[in-house]
Amino acid sequence: MAMIYIVEDDKNIREIEEIALKNSGYQIESFEFAGDFMEALEKQIPDLLLLDLMLPDADGLQIVETLRGKASTRQLPIILVTAKTTEIDKVRGLDIGADDYLTKPFGIMELISRVKALLRRTCVEQTDKIISIGKVCLDEEKHKVKVGDENCELTYKEYELLKLLMMNAGIVTSREEILEKVWGTNFEGESRTLDMHIKTLRQKLKESGGNIKTVRNVGYIFDA
Repeated sequence: MAMIYIVEDDKNIREIEEIALKNSGYQIESFEFAGDFMEALEKQIPDLLLLDLMLPDADGLQIVETLRGKASTRQLPIILVTAKTTEIDKVRGLDIGADDYLTKPFGIMELISRVKALLRRTCVEQTDKIISIGKVCLDEEKHKVKVGDENCELTYKEYELLKLLMMNAGIVTSREEILEKVWGTNFEGESRTLDMHIKTLRQKLKESGGNIKTVRNVGYIFDA
């Protein structure tokens, strides 16, 4: 039975999330303040985190950055919950390491569906720790990418996007599959976000950026 931590300062929303997730068979620990949540992390790492962006004692984006910077929580699945709805807010949250995004108000069925989907994706252990194709080397254990002898600094989502393409090297990965596996959604409106990340990823890989090829009306392929 998966353990889920909820960090939400709105009592009504927190109680709704608690009841919905408990009724779906999950163990729940909930927190009003980020400080209490961080203390609980020292005792147990949950299987998934449901995190409100607007907290009274901390900024949710900073919490995500902190979690992604620690080895113990680097792979912790995170769903952001917030009233912010602009595209730039979504991109910021996903870029720094969040796995999915829920906008208030949301439906209970959508909440449960996204939690199940994210847990399903993250329960599969990665057995290949280092992927090396051409000049690009991705080290899953160290969470680093090199192009030749130079380190390549990527955002969390750029890293996950590159990893997916390299794991499927030589095979076309559809836009729908990329959105589902990297962003946790197949919503067509997120296509602009995908295109933007492909563009910046190609730029950061420099001459190796040409290995990421567009297959028109289908998706992308990493071709060495």
